[in-house]
Amino acid sequence: MIVGIDLGTTHSLIGRFDAEGPRLFPNALGEFLTPSVISVDDEDHIIVGQAARDRMVSHPASSVASFKRWMGSARDTRLGTRNFRPEELSALVLRSLIADAEAATGEKVTEAVISVPAYFSDAQRKATRAAGELAGIKVERLINEPTAAALAYGLQAQRDGARFLIFDLGGGTFDVSILELFDGVVEVHASAGDNFLGGEDFLDVLEEAFCADNQIQANKLAPGERGQLRRRLERAKRELTHAAQASVDVSLGERQIVWSIDEETYTRRCDGLVQRLRAPLERAMRDAQLQPSQLDEIVLVGGASRMPLVARVVSRMFGRLPLRHVNPDQAIAMGACVAAGLKARDARLEEVILTDVCPYTLGVEISRRDERGQIQNGFFSPIIHRNCTVPVSREEVYSPMHDDQPQVRLRIYQGENPMVERNILLGEILVPLERGIPKDENGVRLRFTYDINGVLQAEALVLRTNQRFELILEQNPGLLSQEEIRRRLAELEHIKIHPREKQENIAVLARAERMYEEHLHHRDLVQGWIAQFRMTLDSQDELVIREHRKQFMGALDQLESQNG
Repeated sequence: MIVGIDLGTTHSLIGRFDAEGPRLFPNALGEFLTPSVISVDDEDHIIVGQAARDRMVSHPASSVASFKRWMGSARDTRLGTRNFRPEELSALVLRSLIADAEAATGEKVTEAVISVPAYFSDAQRKATRAAGELAGIKVERLINEPTAAALAYGLQAQRDGARFLIFDLGGGTFDVSILELFDGVVEVHASAGDNFLGGEDFLDVLEEAFCADNQIQANKLAPGERGQLRRRLERAKRELTHAAQASVDVSLGERQIVWSIDEETYTRRCDGLVQRLRAPLERAMRDAQLQPSQLDEIVLVGGASRMPLVARVVSRMFGRLPLRHVNPDQAIAMGACVAAGLKARDARLEEVILTDVCPYTLGVEISRRDERGQIQNGFFSPIIHRNCTVPVSREEVYSPMHDDQPQVRLRIYQGENPMVERNILLGEILVPLERGIPKDENGVRLRFTYDINGVLQAEALVLRTNQRFELILEQNPGLLSQEEIRRRLAELEHIKIHPREKQENIAVLARAERMYEEHLHHRDLVQGWIAQFRMTLDSQDELVIREHRKQFMGALDQLESQNG
């Protein structure tokens, strides 16, 4: 079975394309959204999802979230007795999603289409593929999130020549893409974005406002207190999407603080983030060489796009109201399911063809001679410019700087700066030259080929000898080699993960422990409930456990509603 997956910063979803169209699968708690959070309990068992999210408050040192932002880096996170790379943490989320899909269908998941931010770099895309391998599936394709959103909205069924702007603001990343439909082809004309801008940053603004008004230093709060504060602020942020004012009632140490903020004040405090939203929008429009009046539709997706300030900035820039009728949290996943249907060659989708663009300019470092004949190093020579439709292949010819130069070092970069020091090094090819080549003679032809999965192949041809040299991008700093992936896959196989059928029990206990941490005046009551439920679990009587769990959850709901 091939599935579509939205591997998100804050939440992840999984589904497939079947006879009824795109269909999402619920997790063990009956929810479509699985929090992208990992935690480790005292026995070194892995916990994924809502229970792990609750443990962010009660066990912050053994829990981690937002690791999608670290994809493509070599960052390690210590949980329990071992370190985890971002790919491994993402793989654990993928495994949980796959278990949900297999439980819902009774079929084995073997392949997946995974959505990624359009502005993900080559290293981040490779890390996402590695996460799939570590989860035991073949990543059939990576689809850019805005392209997935277009599929979710059925934009491929619009008239020829229709142009759409997809605005995707998730929990941790922001993307904007401009698409055009022509003769059954959905073609991406331009993409831009910010990999470090999302709903979490707007929550940070709310936290800064709360701390400033109440003379609190957030970094001096106990981890559990700060986790509790951010949960209350997240609730207030959601309240501001449909109300003019929101309030927070929270206990921090000896202080009981009641604080409120209105939507106008919050919008003003977010002005810096709003400007960061505008920049990629303007850049994508420039790259596509379009005016706002030439767009047929503007689509908002991503959970953070629910904020009124987001709809206002888009409406003001483009002079119209955007579309938001598909659930913003589910749109990317629904589109990934359609893309999975395309890969599975579903008969209803065979006329739809997707294209994408290269999100970054790709090029090589060169040297130049100034007017005095002095050599200056470190210049960037683009070969594939950003927003070229992929797959794409381009080549340039380069000459040695000196007579009888023994070799040419071709250093491959991605970025938009004219100097390589401000771009990202992807790798290099060391090309030996035949003796006797004079400077300024065409020495090496360098060809870049960038495919629809974001994989770059660089091939250098020595023109005198026809010798060919290829860049092995797996050797990029921060990326796992195939040997390392195999080793870590074997290690992950031995990690103890709580079985899916126990997830509801784990989740209700984690929620109770989080509420024990938050509600100082009800600790004896909550502790008693926890003890009673643990005794029921020891009975191993599923009927009794199910009934007690229902009562336990109802009691927690009532306590939480009474105490905010």
